[in-house]
Amino acid sequence: MQQNILVIGGSGFIGSRLVNALSLANHFVTVPTRRRQRARHLVQLPLVDVVETDVLDDAKLAKLVAGRDAVVNLVGILHGKRGQPYGADFARAHVDLPRRIAAACARQGVRRLVHMSALGADRDGPSMYLRSKGAGEAAIRAQQGIDFTLFRPSVVFGPEDKFLNTFAQLQRVFPIVPLAGAKTRFAPVWVGDVVTAFVNSLVGPQARNTLGQTYELCGPKVYTLAELVRLCGQYARVGGGCGRSIIPLPDALGRLQAALLELAPGDPLMSRDNLDSMKVDSVCTGGLPGFAAELGVARPESVKAMAPTYLDPRRQESEYGSMRATAGR
Repeated sequence: MQQNILVIGGSGFIGSRLVNALSLANHFVTVPTRRRQRARHLVQLPLVDVVETDVLDDAKLAKLVAGRDAVVNLVGILHGKRGQPYGADFARAHVDLPRRIAAACARQGVRRLVHMSALGADRDGPSMYLRSKGAGEAAIRAQQGIDFTLFRPSVVFGPEDKFLNTFAQLQRVFPIVPLAGAKTRFAPVWVGDVVTAFVNSLVGPQARNTLGQTYELCGPKVYTLAELVRLCGQYARVGGGCGRSIIPLPDALGRLQAALLELAPGDPLMSRDNLDSMKVDSVCTGGLPGFAAELGVARPESVKAMAPTYLDPRRQESEYGSMRATAGR
């Protein structure tokens, strides 16, 4: 059955692929954005409406939510001004917005809400990021009158990601990589698998089984951060395909490095709060349980299989270009 779905945060790395997948499955999708230019790559997709508006305005949010079959929230930030328990930036994006979205759904009679959280989300977690993500989850669970599904992925990788791409680019520029948090463990999950999980929770044959559930999403293998950085250099064919030398930093030097990076213009490559988040390994509880059957991902893709397709300069292609070709535009 064709559905009418609102995707908040739909112009970003994961959202763009989710919107494309829903469009190809013949569902109407609305993507709100503060600046239409940021979502220009989605305008070409069939059944997609890009609306310039402010989702932090409750009246505008209510108008967006009204009449939908489902709402998806993908909004997330990695950096924010420091504060307790999580500062104003994280509060606005990760706590206030999910609460407002859930309340708007309840008031407008839209029961279905799918929300992107993060692995390790915990109101008592070690970082502002994880504490705010945990508080956002709590706000959704507390809202009466909605059927929610929460997703907690490990780090998501894919074309245009800001994780593996960043470490590959650093090795193209610098001869060595001083690395904080080198021993932290991750279970990177392929963006396409995350999108499949979202789609199946919304319109899949077992979508009803996902109501009220919280899912951890992990890839098929656990790596330390140092191992991932080394692979990035190899896949990017830096240093003759061997990657650069990695120098693990002790905690004190790592925090000093992060504090200095925070002073640079734009989003920092690493912040002290990122390091605080890495006090908790980003791996699924109980090891690698894989995706639940109702999410439709029988064999999650691996870093080894997928990362070279966009890190290797010989194999790179525009993901958005392939989206446009698939859409016939």
